[in-house]
This record gives sequence, C-alpha cells and structure tokens, in this order.
Amino acid sequence: MSTDDWKRQAAEQALTYVEDGMKLGLGTGSTAAKFVDLLGAKVKSGLKVVCVPTSEATRAQAAALGIPLTTLDETPELDLTIDGADEIDSDLRLIKGGGGALLREKIVAVASDRVVIIADNSKRVENLGLFPLPLEVVPFGLGATQNLIVKLAADCGCEGEVKLRVGTDGKPFVTDNGNHILDCAFGLIDDPEALDDALKLVPGVVESGLFIGIADVGIIAGPKGVEVLSGIETDFEEDF
Repeated sequence: MSTDDWKRQAAEQALTYVEDGMKLGLGTGSTAAKFVDLLGAKVKSGLKVVCVPTSEATRAQAAALGIPLTTLDETPELDLTIDGADEIDSDLRLIKGGGGALLREKIVAVASDRVVIIADNSKRVENLGLFPLPLEVVPFGLGATQNLIVKLAADCGCEGEVKLRVGTDGKPFVTDNGNHILDCAFGLIDDPEALDDALKLVPGVVESGLFIGIADVGIIAGPKGVEVLSGIETDFEEDF
C-alpha cells in the first residue's frame, strides 16, 4: 500500500467518529482532504452535518462536494474537528502549518469539544522538530520579529535557520489571513511547551505551529495497520 492509501485509511477511521447532526471542523492538507472527500460521499447519502473549514482551499473542496458550511461567527462551538498534522508524538503534541493554515486550524480546533488528528505513519515521531516549525507572522516589522524569534528560541535551546516561506511564484507566501510564514529549522525540540510559551512573547508572531494540549485522538495508518493514540486525560474513546 502507498502513503496515499494510508492517509485514506486514517480518514476512514476518523469518519467513524462522525454522528448525524454534528457540527464539524474540517482541516487542511492532503490527509484532511481525504476525509473531506469521504465526508462528502456520506453527506450525499443523507448524513446531516454542518462544517467550518480551516482554509479557503478546504472551503472550496467542501462546497464542491455539497457539504453544508458555516462560520465560527454563526456556529461558535463545534462538536468535532478532523485535521492532519506534519508531526505527531506519543503525547499528541503536534507541529502543523505545512500548508500555511495553522492560525485558522488552531482557532477551529480550540472551538471544538474534541479534536481527532489523522496522519500516515511518516508523521509519527518520538520528538517534535525534524519538520521545520511554521510561525504565522505579520508582514510589518518582519526583520525585528525574526530577530526576536531567534533570540528567544535560543534561550529554549532551539537554534537553526529561520526562513521566510516563499510561494511557487517566488514571492513571500501569503496566508488566507494576509500574513507571512517563517519556517524554523530548529531540529529536535527538547521542550515544546517552553518554546511555545517563548514564541507567544513575540508581538509579531500571530500563532505558532505547535499544537499542545489540543488533540484528543491521533489516528496513524501505516504498513502495520491503524494505530489510535488517545490522550491520557480524555474520555473521548469511551464516548463512541
């Protein structure tokens, strides 16, 4: 089986958590897109849900499939969000933002009662940080913001290139919110919580790609089958 097949397996498993009448958050990225496709088929067969997409790309995909959409202004509390990750560890800590949607993804996730992360086994790690950590930053004062990020990250034992993300057109990547992304190649992050706290002190940082204490369940598919990771303090699995 291919990585694409494993992504679909994880998405299929996540679909079993969806119940009629739910208010859902829809993630962004290649694995989340598999889930949206499967959800669209269920909606076509009669499943009743209403969904908040985490990006304009996901919004377009869901709308094309006939999935009913809403906003967090109209529906500020969600039952469940299904999203992917660039990295996930055994404590359900994540790095997200490879697709540039980390701010909306975090807003939607925190507005949800429960969050399920789906991924293929290449995203499963012992320690976060091999994937460069994305930071969404405002364009104003970018150089000063970058310098302070480097300084505070170093205080947390994290050093490496902090690079402005560039789009396929050679220009700075622009998020759906009109911001830029800095990708931080820190390598292994010994203390993700401390780094996340430090990055929040930088005024120009809108949000970091560290998702800590947010995910309830991780569904990882690979050559050995589907692995389900559950948070120690969550009763999520018991409810289904």
